[in-house]
Amino acid sequence: MLLNILDFVHASIQQVVQAGDTVVDATAGNGHDTLFLATCVGEQGKVMAFDIQKAALQVTHKRLKNAGMSERIELIETGHEYLDNYIEGEVSAIMFNLGYLPGADKNCTTTASTTLKAMQTGLAHLAINGVLAAVLYPGHEQGRIEAQAVQEWAAGLPQQQIAVLKYAFINRVHNAPYALLLQKLA
Repeated sequence: MLLNILDFVHASIQQVVQAGDTVVDATAGNGHDTLFLATCVGEQGKVMAFDIQKAALQVTHKRLKNAGMSERIELIETGHEYLDNYIEGEVSAIMFNLGYLPGADKNCTTTASTTLKAMQTGLAHLAINGVLAAVLYPGHEQGRIEAQAVQEWAAGLPQQQIAVLKYAFINRVHNAPYALLLQKLA
């Protein structure tokens, strides 16, 4: 059975994250991915969740508190391009669910320049065998620009150090979302 994009990304992350790990949700949004990551790291683990929108972090906090997992998260109100200022040591997974916050201002989107900076920094903090996952949304103009830039950057990474997988449905209309998964090999 084929998995939808987010289910595939979650299943891939679940294979590498262990209880007690530190992981990053680079785009907290409504907190769904943050909650997923919090279940992966267990009681002793930590999720660092970034978002530039205070409302997104408030929704994320409420979601994690209702699930009894708020002690596992650190909410950081800043852009993911600054994650290097907050991450100490290695992380086993970094997740980017790009685009705009569902139900909010569609003009407030992630951008190619900040996302590329965050991903490059993220790779430096990623543990060996760790995964950096990006869900890309080329269905809107800024998303198309960002997806193209991220894919070109990922395609140029050295294959001896980073394995890059693209997961996409090729018969969907309207520029369907797709995922890139990068695994650090060395």
